[in-house]
Amino acid sequence: MATPTTSEKLADVLLWPGTKICQFFGIQPTDDAGLIRSMFNMLVYLCVLLPILWILL
Repeated sequence: MATPTTSEKLADVLLWPGTKICQFFGIQPTDDAGLIRSMFNMLVYLCVLLPILWILL
């Protein structure tokens, strides 16, 4: 069993919201080459980062 590298740990942290949403809906996160998980991640980060940008600008 290999120890995860720093980049793998960072990827796990960034992909965590999409992974949890996929698990909630019963979808395998790696199905469809991870595109569904990526879509959920983009939606989550859009809803989080867009208001922050509006406040800052």
